[in-house]
Amino acid sequence: MQVLSSRVLLRPADPQRSTAFYRDVLGLAIYRTFPGGTVFFLGQGLLEVSGHGEGGPASNVVLWMQVRDLADAVAELEGRGVRLDREPLLEPWGLREAWISDPEGVRIVLVEIPADHPLRTDVRGG
Repeated sequence: MQVLSSRVLLRPADPQRSTAFYRDVLGLAIYRTFPGGTVFFLGQGLLEVSGHGEGGPASNVVLWMQVRDLADAVAELEGRGVRLDREPLLEPWGLREAWISDPEGVRIVLVEIPADHPLRTDVRGG
């Protein structure tokens, strides 16, 4: 199988509220809109908010969003009224993480990869 493109699909109970959150609160850029939905750029991926769902989010689904500076991102979001589910912490695996949720309860982990973390190490050698 050759995958040419992909995106995460969210089917919120209140699509307008969720679209406003991702567009206005998180400030995600819009890739495209269509009747009944909006697709946002999500780093190297896409996030589509469309349709109408019921029953709330799956507890095992989490959006992982890498940010350049976690402290700046948290301050910016708090300034927009976002309440943190968990304060920024340095995790045992070396990433700095903070947790928030969208209006539907979808959990979002905000991640900063420190400069000395192996994910940022050039493994090509000297």
